[in-house]
Amino acid sequence: MTPPLPRPSADPDATVAALRQNLRKTRIAAREQLPAAERAALTRRIEDHLDRLLDELTPKTAAFCWPWRGEVDLVPWAQRWLAADTTRQMALPVVRTPGAPMVFLHWHPEVPMETDHHGIPIPAGTESLQPDLILIPLNVFDAAGYRLGYGGGYFDRTLAALQPAPLCVGVAFELARVDDTFPQIHDQPMDWIVTEAGAFRAVSD
Repeated sequence: MTPPLPRPSADPDATVAALRQNLRKTRIAAREQLPAAERAALTRRIEDHLDRLLDELTPKTAAFCWPWRGEVDLVPWAQRWLAADTTRQMALPVVRTPGAPMVFLHWHPEVPMETDHHGIPIPAGTESLQPDLILIPLNVFDAAGYRLGYGGGYFDRTLAALQPAPLCVGVAFELARVDDTFPQIHDQPMDWIVTEAGAFRAVSD
């Protein structure tokens, strides 16, 4: 087992920034190169672990991210999760104002969709929801629950602002796991990590 990491440093330097950028670049590339059959098999295992974990955590309103750059595609799983219980709700995160926390817009399979400035599908004109639990894609992650996104800080700002704080479940292929993400003072850790290998509580110090 990977030992717990020290708390994030308040004074990151250029070396750490370069290490983080290299981790991000190489692990995204590896994910994008997964063969289709292997990706499908790994995704089915991730879905099974998600089913068991969410049965335990029992959220009524969850959020997930539309897949981008080879991330785990949770759209079919989200459709099934909603269909299993009509009291459940699902949302997608949307950037309305650069530099501000994201909002979570109600999503279901029949919702009209548009695209954001990255070309990622988002709900068109639905109401905002407050999720109990957020499924967050991970480019890179460690056992303490720290993650590397794409460098924009969208989720870190959002998670710091949300009250009450939702449960955060990072979702990734196991190839994204590293011993150390070199977390920074603003980084918000996940509560759980789900990969094809299982569902794991974050290991804090």
